[in-house]
Amino acid sequence: MLKTIDRYILKKFIGTFVFSIALITCIVVIFDISEKIDNFIHASMHEIIFDHYLNFIPFITNKLAPLFTFISVIFFTSKMAARYETVAILSSGVKYSRFLRPYVIGASLIALSSLYLSHFVIPSANRQKQAFEDKYINNHYQTEEVNIHRQLDKETKLYMESYTNLDKRGNRFTLEKIKDFKQDYFLSAEWIQWDSVKQVWIAHNFYERIPHKIAGKGTAAENYKEEIKFGNEKEVKIDFTPTDMGRIESKVEIMTYPELKKFIAKEREKVSSGIERFEVENYTRTASPFATYILTIMGVCISSRKVRGGIGMHLAIGLLLAASYVLFLQVSSIFAVNNMLPPLVAVWIPNILYGGIAFYLYKSAQK
Repeated sequence: MLKTIDRYILKKFIGTFVFSIALITCIVVIFDISEKIDNFIHASMHEIIFDHYLNFIPFITNKLAPLFTFISVIFFTSKMAARYETVAILSSGVKYSRFLRPYVIGASLIALSSLYLSHFVIPSANRQKQAFEDKYINNHYQTEEVNIHRQLDKETKLYMESYTNLDKRGNRFTLEKIKDFKQDYFLSAEWIQWDSVKQVWIAHNFYERIPHKIAGKGTAAENYKEEIKFGNEKEVKIDFTPTDMGRIESKVEIMTYPELKKFIAKEREKVSSGIERFEVENYTRTASPFATYILTIMGVCISSRKVRGGIGMHLAIGLLLAASYVLFLQVSSIFAVNNMLPPLVAVWIPNILYGGIAFYLYKSAQK
């Protein structure tokens, strides 16, 4: 049951967090409008507000939530320490672990909200936001990827010399299937085009080779007969669409937790490369909300003591720790994307390390 002191601290915690995150979100939105004002000329006010900013605000708010939880805790706890409120609470016989309870409750409210937003709400909102951005902001986006290799499944490989996303066209296309260490199918085409009506690729000026096994007592090579075809157009039905050629960032951001897990499992079956970035995103969506607890405890332990320099000193120390945490998280994520660390380890290393720092500060604060 919450006591008066719990409600007092919790009210300060949530109130300061909401105010600070709302303030920084307004600043970010103002800068975003000034940067994109030329692109907004052709969009309606309804699209700008409901398609873009109502989906952009939850994204940026959730992104900054752990950091501003930390700043909020330091800010109002330092003010409590400056007014000797923390001294009065702890001197009355309240254990430090009991003093932390309302902070943990507040952190739990923020962390659980962030967890739900990260895994389900924001990916769905990003679909609408990205549709708006692709229409009015990224309308000149061109993929720069060349010499494209894709593993469609354990036996099938695809190659394109280049790909143009605007007209969904791939040049110098090759499709090959290897079964039992032998070529089971081969198709090459001068270019392929996506048919949005039939939802298939159309291969133009193609060459197709299909080996057929025949009965006989000859050598292994003599037991196969090749069927060779040439033609102008051919429908190619494969587990590969233009969305698979989208920007990796776009594909990562629009998938909910079940979709992302399913996608990663599917790509593993294909033995695809580059799935580390998707795994990093999946683990980060859980690790980032969990960091709220760590940063909250660190913030309380740093700012609950009255020191010379007051809130300024507390904020300086807090911002230094928060900045180092964010930097460490970015560096470890890069290691994971480049196969230098397992994604799960890379994402959770900062939490483990700073969890140790939080524990040390907690033990020191008890003294």
